Amino acid sequence: MNPIVRAVDVVKTFGEVKALDGVTLEFEPGIIYGLLGPNGAGKTTLIRVLTTLLKPDSGEAWVAGVDAVHHAAEARTHLGLAGQFAAVDDYQTGRENVVMVARLYDLGAREAARRADEVLEAIHLTDAADRPVRTYSGGMRRRLDLAASMVGRPEVLFLDEPTTGIDPRSRIDIWDLIRDLVAGGTTILLTTQYLDEADQLAARIGVIDQGRLIGEGTPEELKDRLGGAFLEMAIDEADRPRGMEILGALEGEEPVFEPATKRISVPAQRGSGTLVQAVRRLDEAGVTFEDVTLRKPTLDDVFLSLTGRAAEEETAAAGADGGGRRRGRRSR
Repeated sequence: MNPIVRAVDVVKTFGEVKALDGVTLEFEPGIIYGLLGPNGAGKTTLIRVLTTLLKPDSGEAWVAGVDAVHHAAEARTHLGLAGQFAAVDDYQTGRENVVMVARLYDLGAREAARRADEVLEAIHLTDAADRPVRTYSGGMRRRLDLAASMVGRPEVLFLDEPTTGIDPRSRIDIWDLIRDLVAGGTTILLTTQYLDEADQLAARIGVIDQGRLIGEGTPEELKDRLGGAFLEMAIDEADRPRGMEILGALEGEEPVFEPATKRISVPAQRGSGTLVQAVRRLDEAGVTFEDVTLRKPTLDDVFLSLTGRAAEEETAAAGADGGGRRRGRRSR
C-alpha cells in the first residue's frame, strides 16, 4: 500500500535555528499517526510543511500522492488543517463560520450549506449553530474549528494539539469525533502533548526531538523496546535522597521522581527480582517506603527514554507560556 503522507529528508531553518533536520517519515492511509515531542521539537513546523504553509529548505513532502512542495495548490484540495488555536470568527455564528470555509473550497452556496449542516451535526453543535461564536465555550470553539477543517471532506486531516486547553468532557468528545472521522475514511496526523491521547488514538507514533525523528512504531512496539518492567514506590520525603541513591544502584539506572504523584520510578529489568532486592536494601538502610508496585512501560517512559525529559514537564511548560505558538491560517 502506498503511503498517503510521506516526508523525505525535510530540512527547515529559521535563522540559526534548525527546526527540522532531515526528517523522514511515512504512513499508510486510514490510520491516526501520532507525532510526539518536546515543545520546540519541530512538530508544528513539520505540519506546516506538509500542509503547504511553509516551504522546506530542502527535502520532499507528499500528501495523497501529490507533491506538496511543488504542487501546493493541488495538495491543498486533499487536506484539512486545524491548528493549535481555534481559528473562528467570534462575530459570526457557528454555521456561518463553517459555510464560509466551505465556500473557500469553491462549493456552491447550496452545497456549502448542506455540508455545514452535516458536519455541525457530526460534532453535536446543531443546537448552537445559530449562536454567535463569542458565546461558545472553549470546547465548543475547538469542535467548531474541527468542523470547519472537515467540511471539505479532506483525505488527510492534520490536527495540531486539538485538545490542548479544553475541559476533560470536551476532550473525550473530540476523541470520539476523531475516531468517527477515521472510520469514515479520513487519515489523520495528530500532534499532542498528552501521551494518554496518543496511546488511546494512534495506530502509529513518531517521536521528534531537536528537529529529528528519533523513534517510530506502534505504541506497543515503542513500549516493548524499553524491555522489562518499572518499579514504582513512594518514599518519605526525609528518606527520599537516600532511597533514590539505593534504587539507582540496583541496575545502574537513574531513578525519576514524579512530583505530581510523589513516586519514584526506576527500570526493573529483572522484574520481581529487582523488587525483592529493592525492598531488602531499603529496609536494611532504614528507608521508610510504601505502595511498592511493578508496572509495564508506558508512553511516558518511552518519551523520557528518547528525549531525556518527562512529558509532564513539557505539558507544564506549555501551560506556562500560554500553550505554544499561535497557529497559522487554515489550509484550504
